[in-house]
Amino acid sequence: MPRTIIENIVIAQYKNQTFFEFCKYTTIRFFEIVYFEEGSGTIKINGKMVKYTPNSIFVFIPDDIYILNPETETSTVAVKFLKSFFRNTSSQNVNLPVNDWFRKIEEILNSESHELREMQFETEADRSHLVALVNMVATEYLNKQSFDIFIIQNSLSVILHLIARNIQFINTSDSVKEVKSSKIQQIINYIHSNIYNSELLSTKSLAEEFHMADNYISEYFKKHTDVSLKKYVINYKLKLVETRLKYTDLQYSEIAAELGFTDSSHLNKTFQSYKGTSLSAFRASLA
Repeated sequence: MPRTIIENIVIAQYKNQTFFEFCKYTTIRFFEIVYFEEGSGTIKINGKMVKYTPNSIFVFIPDDIYILNPETETSTVAVKFLKSFFRNTSSQNVNLPVNDWFRKIEEILNSESHELREMQFETEADRSHLVALVNMVATEYLNKQSFDIFIIQNSLSVILHLIARNIQFINTSDSVKEVKSSKIQQIINYIHSNIYNSELLSTKSLAEEFHMADNYISEYFKKHTDVSLKKYVINYKLKLVETRLKYTDLQYSEIAAELGFTDSSHLNKTFQSYKGTSLSAFRASLA
């Protein structure tokens, strides 16, 4: 059954179940990892039926609705980050790497393949590591007599890193993987990975990283994406701004500093120019 030690993170472990009730956390969940240790059946995800098998791992993002339909006895572990976890309202979680975890989940939310929920892995070693870490977290977290917050914290950090690293391999065909390994995709991946370090995203730095002339890399990027390099970086940053406005209570000045804008005024002007609305109006529309 679920138990909460870290406030607004819920671990649920079920053994040999043939029926699963609708999860009460669905409407307030930000991100969830579900590992199927044993059993088989189907999951209805946003109206679409998907099979699950032993040792499969699924990830769910905000507003996903899923219902489990076991065909055989099923054992699962689920790790649920609730939306309120990232709202900075709890002194209990003050020493956790909340911002780092948010950034890892954010990579998954903004991945082109995030709508395909079953995880696939670049190597079986990564799957084995992830399974071992999920089981370790569950064992520590659900132990009512003693638990080690250090183990839980660091295991969750590595779990999120492994998922973010492998998300590009989710349910993609070989032809898609070949495209994703192209030079332009490498540049896009590099931009996403270094979006918080503006110095690495300058034309000069990108040209050096990908062994191109300064005056050619922008032309190359525009040719293959139909958008300028500068505009792509700004658009991606503004996606991350939207995510923070939706799921955190960060001040505009904090968001601006994190994403390399001069100040909140600069951020607001850029947001309004690209999105057609102010930061405050966007946040108010979410209420």
